[in-house]
Amino acid sequence: MLIPDLSPLWISLKVSVLATIITFGLGTIVAYKMYHYRSKARSIIEGFLIAPLILPPTVVGFVLLILLGKNGVLGQIFGWNLGLVFTWYAAVLAAIVVSFPLMYRAALGAFEQIDSLLLDVARLDGASDRAVFWYIALPLAMPGILAGTVLTFARALGEFGATLMIAGNIPGQTQTMPMAIYFAVEAGAIGEGWFWTIIVICISLVGIIAVNTWKV
Repeated sequence: MLIPDLSPLWISLKVSVLATIITFGLGTIVAYKMYHYRSKARSIIEGFLIAPLILPPTVVGFVLLILLGKNGVLGQIFGWNLGLVFTWYAAVLAAIVVSFPLMYRAALGAFEQIDSLLLDVARLDGASDRAVFWYIALPLAMPGILAGTVLTFARALGEFGATLMIAGNIPGQTQTMPMAIYFAVEAGAIGEGWFWTIIVICISLVGIIAVNTWKV
C-alpha cells in the first residue's frame, strides 16, 4: 500500500497538542477553584463542567455549531464573527471541550488527595494563596494532573464526532486521523484505515510509556 497523504497526522498532532496545553491550564485552575468552592450550587456547576463527557460528541458539536456558527447565538448576542467554523481552530475548540472533563476530574482528584493541613499551615505562616498553589498544591498534585494530561491528549487525538460537526472533513485543513480512518473505511480502503489506526495507537502508547517512565 502506498503511504497516503500525511496531512491528517500533522493536523491531529497540531490540534491535540494545542488543545492539551490549553486544557491543562484551564482544567487545573478550574479544579483548584472548585476544590475550595463550597456552595449548594457546586453540584450544578460540576454538572455543566462534566456534561461533555457523558453527552454524545455529535450533540456537543451541534451545540458548539449553534453557539459559534456564522449566525450562531453568541454572534447574534455579541455581534461576534469569529470565523471559527470549518477551520482547524474549530477542531481545537472541539477537542478542548470534549477532553476538559477528563483533565478537570483528574486534577480535582489530585488536589483532594492533598492533606489540607499542609495548605492551612502554609497560610498561617504567611504564604499567599498564589504561593500555596504554585509551591505546595501544584507540585503535590502533579502526578495526578500529569495522568489527566495524558488522558486529555489521548481524547483530543481520538476526537471525531464534535470535530466533524464544527470543523468538517476538509482534506489538508481539518481532516484529522480519526476522520481519515472513518472515510477510508467508508470508501473501502481498509489498508489506509489500518495505517492511520496503527499510528494513533502508537502515539497514544508512546505518551503513556513516557509518563510512566517520568513518574518512575
